[in-house]
Amino acid sequence: MRYEELADVPCSITRPLVIFGDRWTLLILKYCFTGVRRFNAFQSALGISRSRLGDRLDRLIEHGILEKRPAQDGAYEEYRLTEKGHAIYPILMAIRDWGDTYMAPDGPPVEYRHRGCTGEAHTSLTCDACDSTLTARDITPEPGPGLTSSPRSA
Repeated sequence: MRYEELADVPCSITRPLVIFGDRWTLLILKYCFTGVRRFNAFQSALGISRSRLGDRLDRLIEHGILEKRPAQDGAYEEYRLTEKGHAIYPILMAIRDWGDTYMAPDGPPVEYRHRGCTGEAHTSLTCDACDSTLTARDITPEPGPGLTSSPRSA
C-alpha cells in the first residue's frame, strides 16, 4: 500500500498517519507547543533540511493544523497552531508518558507541571459513560458509522 493510500483506509488510527507518519512532523509539533513559530527557529532546533521542513510545515497547513500569519513585528511570518492543532497535545503527552515510563531510566528529562497547582500533567483514557479509567484490556472495538465494507478496515 502506498503512503498516500492510508488516507482512504476506514480507520481513525491509520488515516492520521498520512500527516503524522514521520518523526519530523511530531517533532515540529512538539516545538510548536514550546513556542517555536518561525521557520529558521524550527530549522535551528531540529537540524532538518529547509526543503523537508518546508514540506512538513506545508502539510500541517494543508490539514488545518498550523496556519501561517504575519509575526507581530511584521518582519516575518509565523506558524501558529490552530484549534485542530491544539487538539494534538494529548497525543504528544501520551507519547511522552510512555517514553518517561519505558525509555527514561534516569527519570523524566522534562516534567510538565500544571500552572495552577504545580501538579504533574499526565494523560489517561476514560469511559465517556461511567468515567472509569481504561486500558486496552477494557476495550472492545466495534464497527462504527464510518466503517465501509473495505477488507482493510481494521
